[in-house]
Amino acid sequence: MLNKKLIPAALATALASGMVAAPASADLSANIGFASEYYFRGLLQNDSSASAGLDFEAGGFYVGTWAADVGDGLEVDLYGGYGLEIGDFSFGVGATGYYYTGDFDDTYEELNLSAAFSFISIDYAVGEWDGFGDDADYDILTVGLEYEGFFFTWGSWGVAEDDLAEGDYFELGYGTEIGGFDVGVYGVYTDEDLTGGDEWDEALIFTLGKSFDL
Repeated sequence: MLNKKLIPAALATALASGMVAAPASADLSANIGFASEYYFRGLLQNDSSASAGLDFEAGGFYVGTWAADVGDGLEVDLYGGYGLEIGDFSFGVGATGYYYTGDFDDTYEELNLSAAFSFISIDYAVGEWDGFGDDADYDILTVGLEYEGFFFTWGSWGVAEDDLAEGDYFELGYGTEIGGFDVGVYGVYTDEDLTGGDEWDEALIFTLGKSFDL
């Protein structure tokens, strides 16, 4: 199974790509969240899941960790990198590792590249899955559009490497803040090439989260 975050890719990009204005001073923050179903990059991870994370940013550099319930133990992510803004353009480079406390899955480690302009973002990840002793390469290209809380994401596995997975998924939804909480609803549509089934997989997901400055 292939993993990752509780929130849609278009919003996860802003968290983990470093594509934000470099803060003038160090910034430490924490976050908690819940999703009615845990999908990441088009694939179901758990029927529902709680999560928590911690992030540190300084001068464009960032490091962080994020953990989520995947049923059989926890998924624990570690990531870091650097984000740069030039005019209206943003660029980021970083690395992410996905680790598991149970037997749900094996380790993924990847290099992340990102760029954004206005409401458009593009991300490319290339990595290796340990595969319980039978490792495999993978890559994924993600294009996101976001405007006034509405977002659309197209992701494609196996753009250059298809050892692990190949296929496309789409996300369409809306996120906003209500009473200090981040609230979202979105649909996920995954093609049969990626699911390995005979038809598309689809789901309607509700998310709730909150961030804290420390």
